[in-house]
Amino acid sequence: MEHSDTLSFSPAFERALDFFQAQENYEASPLRTLRGPNDVTVLAKDETGRMGLGAFKALGAPYAVARILAQAWQQQTGETLPLERLKDGDVRAFAADYTFVCASAGNHGMGVAAGARATGAKARIHLAKTVPESFAGRLRELGAEVVRSGDVYDESVAAAIADAGESGAVLLADGTWEGYTEIPKWVMEGYCVIAEEMRAEFEASGNWPTHVYLQAGVGGLAAAMAYMIRHNWAQQPELIVVEPDAAACLQTSHKAGAPTRADGPDSSMGRLDCKEPSIVAWHALEKAGVSYVTLSEEEGEAAASAVAALGIETTPSGAAGYGALCKEAPVPDQGKAFRPLVIISEGAA
Repeated sequence: MEHSDTLSFSPAFERALDFFQAQENYEASPLRTLRGPNDVTVLAKDETGRMGLGAFKALGAPYAVARILAQAWQQQTGETLPLERLKDGDVRAFAADYTFVCASAGNHGMGVAAGARATGAKARIHLAKTVPESFAGRLRELGAEVVRSGDVYDESVAAAIADAGESGAVLLADGTWEGYTEIPKWVMEGYCVIAEEMRAEFEASGNWPTHVYLQAGVGGLAAAMAYMIRHNWAQQPELIVVEPDAAACLQTSHKAGAPTRADGPDSSMGRLDCKEPSIVAWHALEKAGVSYVTLSEEEGEAAASAVAALGIETTPSGAAGYGALCKEAPVPDQGKAFRPLVIISEGAA
């Protein structure tokens, strides 16, 4: 890895791809074709069924759990641990002494819980009071301990950090800040698999997108996609990062020239309702030449309804890229190709 505020995934993402391809429940998510505004054909990477968790984050935390345990094994035994050994009895016994802790507004907690369960480790997830109890129930079904911490997401993050410091648990956050960058990079390394799946499909078809819309909370998915697109896609699209009006921390940081908090009301795009950017994600996006679009609450809700009408049940967060495309409402130019790509990042459940 490079300096703490930069990404360097190539060719490290291949390790993540190898890891997931070895999993029994892995398969590339489908690339669907939807009808968009002004009768535009829209490419849609459908993450709503990803590895039984129903969101792109199934590729993040589980991979980071595996990397953390492999590193700890090597530090303790002096032996390199092949990731395919994670299901062996001696490794699971070793992992049983580890607890992974995080805060979650949604799918990251599911990824941490699933990664811990798969390796024999434990998970403890801090949820703000705004997170529905139905989600807490899903976490408990995965074997995680759930702790209600704070009124809003920022307060649950602070509680998770304090928990790790006091208990000795491993903090597995998907955001980054000064002094905490390496583990979230592994999370983003897992997300790179999505871009690589699409690259392989576009290489085969030749049907490269001209515009890619990337929704962002702290920015992990957007940064991983932007990095991979800029580094190994044969044809380069325009990249548009999409945030809620209420939590445009990356756009605010871009305008300020430094990672900057963006305060605002709670957003119904709850997975994207992040007021503090990941410093690693922000630096990566600055280097990728992206532009920014924000969505109102009404535009987010309308996007989810529109995508559902096209056959994919999702949330305002999951449909945010499609919402930005609808907001811009481009009229096709017969003399210029326009093939937009969106990521439907999570299912409705």
